[in-house]
Amino acid sequence: MKFEGLKQILPDNALLLSEESRRVYECDALSAHRVMPGCVVLPNSVEQVQAVLKYCYTNDIPVVARGAGTGLSGGAMPHEDGVLLSLAKFDQIAEVDPLQKIARVQPGVRNLAISAAAKPYGLYYAPDPSSQIACTIGGNVAENSGGVHSLKYGLTVHNILQIKIVTIEGELITLGSHALDTPGYDLLALFTGSEGMLGVIVEVTVKLLPKPPCSRVLLAAFDDIEKAGNSVAGIIANGIIPAGLEMMDKAAIRAVEDFIHAGYPIDAEAILLCELDGSEEEMLANISKVENLLNEYGAIEVRIARDDDESQRFWAGRKAAFPAVGRIAPDYYCMDGTIPRKHIAKVLSEINALSEKYKLAVVNVFHAGDGNLHPLILYDVAISDELKRAEEFGSEILELCISVGGTITGEHGVGVEKIREMCVQFSENELQQFHAVKKAFDAKGLLNPGKAVPTLNRCAEFGAMHVHQGKDKFPELERF
Repeated sequence: MKFEGLKQILPDNALLLSEESRRVYECDALSAHRVMPGCVVLPNSVEQVQAVLKYCYTNDIPVVARGAGTGLSGGAMPHEDGVLLSLAKFDQIAEVDPLQKIARVQPGVRNLAISAAAKPYGLYYAPDPSSQIACTIGGNVAENSGGVHSLKYGLTVHNILQIKIVTIEGELITLGSHALDTPGYDLLALFTGSEGMLGVIVEVTVKLLPKPPCSRVLLAAFDDIEKAGNSVAGIIANGIIPAGLEMMDKAAIRAVEDFIHAGYPIDAEAILLCELDGSEEEMLANISKVENLLNEYGAIEVRIARDDDESQRFWAGRKAAFPAVGRIAPDYYCMDGTIPRKHIAKVLSEINALSEKYKLAVVNVFHAGDGNLHPLILYDVAISDELKRAEEFGSEILELCISVGGTITGEHGVGVEKIREMCVQFSENELQQFHAVKKAFDAKGLLNPGKAVPTLNRCAEFGAMHVHQGKDKFPELERF
């Protein structure tokens, strides 16, 4: 058995071979797609990771790295003949340096735990995915995750300085540095968002930011979802960059209010949550400007949080949106695409039309400020063909994003979920360049095989090359 040699590398409790122990690793949060891994390893040191990867390289065994399993694109779905390498035991914060405003952490450290460790120094880690209570920093780097505050403070790639990775050959290398820049190619940026296809992360150095002196959240209600969408572009066009700018439609509002009682107006067609921060003078001036703008764009109500507690309650509702929707449908399919802000209203209208076409309800929750959409398509896997229709619905949403100048992902990655749509977004020459990068790091193709970047043969089978940029799928949008 090809996994027997791992017994010489790892202690008994770090190698899982029984069907029962492997079953819990068969999928990530894209639970509609499942594969039983050949075996699961849980190393607790860099040396063990190196030894496992060397063994797999020598024996041509595929390897899939896994963090907390909260990913939504199937990026951590295992290989049936391969090793599932869990970084769960790498859960230590090595250092918090308040003078340099950095933290060195292992990849299994939870996102929220970094801010908790930095809090005594008046610092925090800015990227805050909705799953931050559970998701790990290694997975955040692999997917280039964002969050509600990414509009102003950036994605993961903008908030890390250095990573240490182990290559498929077992070599430990460092990318980036604790300085603001390093000589040579920017391999740190290349690696961020590479979805475990280029190496295995074993340490991350993140930037820490001072907590803003003041912050406040505005909640604006609209009787028309297009008015809400237009107001997002209007705020940014007026030179105001909120710390966060989120949008939810009526279905999301009601689901959240029933679940968490955040105080949302349940009769509104859409709401915006807009957080402004900075000095007290700056914050108050921007609150006044944004309130006036929201009214100009047709808000029927604008609330300004009375204090930090009410601000937190407004955000708690947004961050509970996904589990709230999980209470109103047996299953939901969470999409992730990004569009230019000016097209928000039009794209939402098209999504509603697609909902009618596929006869599946959709709930819209997204990072409106940076155009990152998260439509949640409701379905019931127990009903014949509903999952298939949900996936086809999702595919059309992604092609719609491409057609207006957007992209098929904002923070969830491609994984197995969107690999066909990669054929629509990118040309043959562009895909060849992606494969060349992959080959430079992993010539045998053993790291996370079959994910993120499709083969040209697969694209030919999909028949998508002729619809490059998706323009003939949605010709009415070419004028935008």
